[in-house]
Amino acid sequence: MALFKKIAKALSKTRDALKRRLDAIFKRELNNDFFEELEEILITSDIGIHTSQLIIDQLKEKIRKNKIQKTNDARELLKGILLKNLSNDVFEFKYPAVITIVGVNGVGKTTSIGKLAHYFKNLGKEVNLVAGDTFRAAASEQLTQWAIKNKIKIIKQAEGADAAAVVFDGISSAKAKNTDVLIIDTAGRLHTKTNLMQELSKIDRVISREYSEANKYTFIVLDATTGQNALSQIKTFNEYVKLDGVILTKLDGTAKGGVVIAIINQYEVPVVFVGLGEEIDDLEPFDSKDFIDNLF
Repeated sequence: MALFKKIAKALSKTRDALKRRLDAIFKRELNNDFFEELEEILITSDIGIHTSQLIIDQLKEKIRKNKIQKTNDARELLKGILLKNLSNDVFEFKYPAVITIVGVNGVGKTTSIGKLAHYFKNLGKEVNLVAGDTFRAAASEQLTQWAIKNKIKIIKQAEGADAAAVVFDGISSAKAKNTDVLIIDTAGRLHTKTNLMQELSKIDRVISREYSEANKYTFIVLDATTGQNALSQIKTFNEYVKLDGVILTKLDGTAKGGVVIAIINQYEVPVVFVGLGEEIDDLEPFDSKDFIDNLF
């Protein structure tokens, strides 16, 4: 399926919820009631209060400056503002790349890693996985299944091993074999698990020290169906490791796709990949223009 069609299908719930209400409001006059209702629509689409207010202020200013009177013209202005608030180019990787994947339990972290490995393999890259989740029973077995499916190497140790030590082994292997992409799984954790959060910092230090010549990326996996709750996860993880991007899963299963705009605007962390389905090739690079075009 073509990428644009995939995104269109994945965003159908968000688009149906948003477009129906926008169609109704943009038939009205551009007055205070219009702006209040539009702000409510944006907030309930999980764009968030802060970002929605910012968008409304920008829209009012553009309408005033351009002396807009027709609602259709105002709608095009809104589309442009949303795109500008998203304005991040498709993420470009430099190699060799070390990608650490973090996130809470249940967001689809291991599955995302498997799909990410498939993505890089399709680009002709040599990919290795590191089973850095030594906390959860059977975590390395699940990751091993993805390694087998992708026909790539996995570096792992016994359950309960020091995660940083497993990462060290993975780095040693990647350096010895000139691996293009090393993807590191980590234990799912909540902010209450202080020891696990500190473990992330330790892993980050090991990568910086042992593989300084590599391009280091840390991506957080977020479940799109959680809406605004995803923002608090970014805030918490950012306190321990610098997040370079977001992998947003389950975008096809929610009407809360507006959270993408809040993530990028509020935290200036780019959405790098989006999950558009259950298949191995349903993790796609995020394209802001395709995203907005499919909402309108």
